Amino acid sequence: QVQLVESGGGLVQAGDSLRLSCAASGRSSSNSFMGWFRQAPGKEREFVSAVTWTTGHTYYADSVKGRFAISRDNAKTTVYLQMNSLKPEDTAVYYCAAHYGGSIYSSSSYDYWGQGTQVTVSS
Repeated sequence: QVQLVESGGGLVQAGDSLRLSCAASGRSSSNSFMGWFRQAPGKEREFVSAVTWTTGHTYYADSVKGRFAISRDNAKTTVYLQMNSLKPEDTAVYYCAAHYGGSIYSSSSYDYWGQGTQVTVSS
């Protein structure tokens, strides 16, 4: 059973930075990608970023490209999301998820999800 535990959310001001962490346990070798999604009130869950466990190749939504950076520590089976130059529109609950097949940009391709961590950016 895969368990994902996120941490690192909080309340910050526009322009500040935050680093989210996602500790994964119980994952199998078929889990090739880890992703971050976010969901703002009244909006659908949207893709933010993804990384491969093996090569560290990264993928980003256009809205965060150049500001966010995803990374992974294979020894700790932990994935990080460094968020810089935060904007009020980045306010959302952020979820990490384990991908087992299908498009990495679609939430339906992820079988396991963390509980989410709130990020609030004030203007």
